[in-house]
Amino acid sequence: MGDALRVALAGLGTVGGGVIRLLDANRDLITRRAGRPIEIVAVSARDRTKDRGVDLSRFAWVDDTAALASHPDADVVVELIGGSDGPALTLARTALDAGRGFVTANKAMLAHHGLELAQKAEASNAALKFEAAVAGGIPVIKGLREGAAANAIARVYGILNGTCNFILSKMEAEGRDFAEVLAEAQALGYAEADPSFDIDGVDAAHKLSILAAIAFGTQPAFGDVAIAGVRHVLAADIAQAASLGYRVRLVGVAEEGPHGLFQRVHPHLVPLDHPLAHVTGSTNAVVAEGNFVGRLLFQGAGAGDGPTASAVVADLIDIARGEYGASFAMPAHELTAATKADSGERRGRAYLRFTVQDKVGVLAEIAAAMRDAGVSIESLIQRGEAADGGVMIAIVTHEGPERAVAQALERLRGSQSLVGQPLLMHILG
Repeated sequence: MGDALRVALAGLGTVGGGVIRLLDANRDLITRRAGRPIEIVAVSARDRTKDRGVDLSRFAWVDDTAALASHPDADVVVELIGGSDGPALTLARTALDAGRGFVTANKAMLAHHGLELAQKAEASNAALKFEAAVAGGIPVIKGLREGAAANAIARVYGILNGTCNFILSKMEAEGRDFAEVLAEAQALGYAEADPSFDIDGVDAAHKLSILAAIAFGTQPAFGDVAIAGVRHVLAADIAQAASLGYRVRLVGVAEEGPHGLFQRVHPHLVPLDHPLAHVTGSTNAVVAEGNFVGRLLFQGAGAGDGPTASAVVADLIDIARGEYGASFAMPAHELTAATKADSGERRGRAYLRFTVQDKVGVLAEIAAAMRDAGVSIESLIQRGEAADGGVMIAIVTHEGPERAVAQALERLRGSQSLVGQPLLMHILG
């Protein structure tokens, strides 16, 4: 049995407490699997007096979080603070420069600074591990980086935000509108007091940029992700999708093609025969398509103290074994700066929802905009009066270039016939 792997832990929130409880509960099993004990030696958080339900008296308390990086008794630093910059980034840079292993659940920091941190880790021959940063306890990072390492990945996509999936599946099951279900999600703790990062798709985009870097050997490029959230999806949209044989899900898609790397997080209509259509509640699911392995589906709890702590400790076990390689599946200098693909070149089908004034000529105006932009309409459904006094019109297009749909919507911009903005949802093909 080797010497203990000594850990300094920054952040004692839900996940930090979960890490301590997991190491206590499974101590003997973890020691056998790691080949050596894993012990927390120092901790840091904003409030020293807060009761976190775990015994902290056995650990050294460090008031200055950044000082954990140079703690004399620590081999590895675990960062569970959050935030793309600030103390978390300072801690990461300092720990890696000092040659200490670094484990994090911080997807925002990796999406914005992942390349720099990978370069620092390699320069210092230190581990940079982040299984918990994407999809909680689902081992999708390890699956892509190791299990599918021999494959050329054609596409990686999935449901990457549990809050949005909880809201959408609740709306679907109960026919309730977004604002009402969001309030319930906040009351249950599934959504933050300020839920913008989740419901506007930013959290999912952070995760998608990390998955894309691993899948395609590219530098993380969060700024290239096209993002639209779910706050404008109506119960009527979900009901209409169901009548057409679809379910609405917020899906992140990354795909490499001849025109560059395409990355998008948008609400999609998912066919009922697709596995993602049956992912409900706060569950996450990721699909990767390899040229030899075929379709891989990773599904499970995407958040929470237990699943996320499980991923953090799995990274610590790897470090204890000395099993860690390139953070993004290949050396940092091999990661290419991918060209951002033009979404207008993509072909697909779309769902368009308009709320319009109930007057003569509105349908003709919309149809003319579609015709002039070269959009072929597969079906058009007009519903009764909406809550705001308008009439709902839903259109499903035939397959065609996405540029044409964008041009049709641009032609209708500012139309006096429209009440509010149209909603565009792509149909997952």
